[in-house]
Amino acid sequence: MSIKTRLLLWLMLLPLSLLAITSALTLTHESNERRSSLQQHLIETTSLTAQAMSSALANQQIDTLRTLGKALLEVDEIRSVRLFSADGTPLMSLGQPPRTSARRPTETTLDTNGAGWQLTLPLENSDDWLAVEIETFGLTLSKYRHLLIHGLGLLLAGLGLFLLAYSLSRRTTDPLIAIQAALERLNRGDHGVRLPETGPEETAQIMTSVNALRDHLERVQEDMQAQIEQNTQDLQESMETIEVKNIELDIAHRRALEASRIKSEFLANMSHEIRTPLNGIIGFCQLLGRSQLDSRQQDWLEHMQKTSDSLLLLVNDILDFSKIEAGKLELETVHLDMVDLVDEVLGMQAPQAHQKGLHLLGLVFDDVPTDLKGDPLRIRQVLTNLVNNAIKFTESGEVIVRVMLEESREHQVILRVNVSDTGIGLPREQRDRLFKAFSQANSSDTRQFGGTGLGLVICRQLIEQMGGAITMSSEPGQGSIFSFNIPLSTRHEYRAPELDLGGRVVVLHESHLATRRALNHLLSTWNAKVPARGDNGHTVLPPPPDLVLASLDAKDLAPERLASWQTCLDESSCPTILMANTSPYDMPELRLPMGGETLTKPISRQVLADTIKRQLGLSAPSKLPTPKTSLPKLAATDLPRVLVVDDVASNRLLLQELLREAGITSLLAASGEEALALAQSERIDLVLLDIRMPGMGGEATLEALRQLGGAWKTCPVIAVTAHAREEERQRLLSCGMHDVLIKPIDARMLIKLLGQHLGLALPTPRQSPNGSSETASGESHVEADGELAVVDMQMGARLAGGREDLARKTLTLLLESLDESEASLDAAWQAKDEEALLDAIHHLNGACRYCGVPQLALLAETLETRLRVQGLAAVGPLLQELYAAMGRLRAWQSRQA
Repeated sequence: MSIKTRLLLWLMLLPLSLLAITSALTLTHESNERRSSLQQHLIETTSLTAQAMSSALANQQIDTLRTLGKALLEVDEIRSVRLFSADGTPLMSLGQPPRTSARRPTETTLDTNGAGWQLTLPLENSDDWLAVEIETFGLTLSKYRHLLIHGLGLLLAGLGLFLLAYSLSRRTTDPLIAIQAALERLNRGDHGVRLPETGPEETAQIMTSVNALRDHLERVQEDMQAQIEQNTQDLQESMETIEVKNIELDIAHRRALEASRIKSEFLANMSHEIRTPLNGIIGFCQLLGRSQLDSRQQDWLEHMQKTSDSLLLLVNDILDFSKIEAGKLELETVHLDMVDLVDEVLGMQAPQAHQKGLHLLGLVFDDVPTDLKGDPLRIRQVLTNLVNNAIKFTESGEVIVRVMLEESREHQVILRVNVSDTGIGLPREQRDRLFKAFSQANSSDTRQFGGTGLGLVICRQLIEQMGGAITMSSEPGQGSIFSFNIPLSTRHEYRAPELDLGGRVVVLHESHLATRRALNHLLSTWNAKVPARGDNGHTVLPPPPDLVLASLDAKDLAPERLASWQTCLDESSCPTILMANTSPYDMPELRLPMGGETLTKPISRQVLADTIKRQLGLSAPSKLPTPKTSLPKLAATDLPRVLVVDDVASNRLLLQELLREAGITSLLAASGEEALALAQSERIDLVLLDIRMPGMGGEATLEALRQLGGAWKTCPVIAVTAHAREEERQRLLSCGMHDVLIKPIDARMLIKLLGQHLGLALPTPRQSPNGSSETASGESHVEADGELAVVDMQMGARLAGGREDLARKTLTLLLESLDESEASLDAAWQAKDEEALLDAIHHLNGACRYCGVPQLALLAETLETRLRVQGLAAVGPLLQELYAAMGRLRAWQSRQA
């Protein structure tokens, strides 16, 4: 509450309150005085009249009584006069009718209750009595009149007090308001204000203080302004210095970026340069392993293979780490199936697990959707690293991959993936170092187990880039569990059972508890009856079983146990599927009299389903090619027609022969333009499309075919390319390709893709006992001096799907095109036309892929890779070596003639 308001209230309320109290007391006193005076006057007047009436009544003077009564009525306050006898009989009644009845009094009585007063008094010397009614309206009117007068007086007094209080408050608060306004102006920085130092002593002192404050602030502002100007000048000088430093830092930053770019280019160039001969080493090690070698040579070869694989893994890890560090790693969003992905990873890691006798198991829970979208390459990379580490640090026991649904949303799920092992485990202080670059839990691990220490760092960064997180729990001697979660988009479609066994009895013999539970659940999902194990540990067989699933561990492969197993198999009355936890090369021969197959663990879900279907004679799925399945009988006009588009004649010939063996009609086109012309006039069910071709390339051809409309909008197109990198594959799929086939073409993979996209069950190419396509004998791929052979017909036959005649045809086509290829290469090199040179070397490289020409094929592959990575400046020496290899091939042709 303001001072002004307080002054007004005190100066008005206190005097008004005193005046009101005084007026109230005065009014009360005056009212009582008037009331008492009226009462006394009436009593005296009525008493005198009563005495006269008593004398007149005694003398029987009736007229005198009425005269006295009328005289009494002339009093203003008297309303009626009545005279009563002793028994209450009215003797006389004058004035207005009485409002109340009267009782005989014993003495003079004045009743003031009610609207009017009633005065009763006895007559002297008589039992008669007199009753007088008195009207008090005048008394009340007088009371209100005095009340009004006092109220007007108080109002006038209040008005006067308000004027007085307002004047006094103005005189008191106006200086304060002026002081407040001056302080506000000073607060805003306006120092032009000065207060007059007049008025009451107190306010004058305050105004003097305010003026002193104003003078002080003005001096402070002047000093501050001077200081600001000085600081501004100093800051400007500092800014000039900082600008110079920024320029120097920018120059240094540009140099650092350039150094980083050069480093990245160096890493990319070196990786390709290293991986190119490494791929050749690995490939030829695999070829050499199929030849006749003694045990010592085989051991050396295995060490070479392991060393090459480790070196390739090291190069890939360094490249991935460099990409992530530079922020250039891009994630794909394509369809993936966690069951297939986990099965693929475990299949790749199976050889290492077999060497240690470990159990590998993948468990993808039923509530995990099938239509997931994410980056399968990076998820596979993370899983491969974790499973590889688990196998590396586990000497006995198991490695289990579990994929669970952690959270489900409208169009997204979050999966939890656990990789658990029974390995050495880690204490807490070593776990903290796991996810740091170039570090391992123990410094001796690098020497004992190998590795760069980059794997887990790359895994963590990949998972974080995908929106997830990775954790690890472990105890020494109790194994480890690596867990990560990743968000993936989905439409929430769940996996349908691969087959329906219709209640058939399947006997399961599996010693590994986790695997037994998984297989038991899977068979129950497939509607099979799996007998429970008896109390003695043996399986109770309800006669007769339809199928037996039996697992063989390392101890079961001992000679004494194998004989027992063979006896059981001989006595079996149904097909038996053996599941061996060992490599196919270590699996001994066991006869299966009632039919069956031998599978090596880990067994994928689809492979197990297909095997059971074959053994029980169930219908096989149309989307997957299965052995021993004949081509459906179709009319000639209904046979599928496949368009082969490739600029290399040998490539077209090979694909034509492979398609002919599968019973498929092929149409050939040497360029994108020819393919477009055929597409407008022929019915085509699928296209095998080379990517790099002169003129209209593969991607341009695909776009032109799609623009034809009609069936071409959905016609399957499979890219055929020599680039096996996953990034290139994903790019082609995103361009609209249905699938990608990598050169050199694997006949089984070709048939599988054709079966998937044409919806047909096609015959699988025959395989030789060692796992490759059947080949004819021919020259060795290594000559006596240790160099690569000029011509290797055995390799050519293998690349041609096991057909030596086709290998010789493709070799003939290559020899016929050598002169043209050399002329194109020489012309592009002389013109320094990098694009033309790349087209020419790509054409030659494609022609060599299906011929047994190891020297020329390796040089062409190396030259194309170096040209793509390093450009023209780096291919001169290799080009001369390529010419020399082409000359040696011509010389071989001359000797054969």
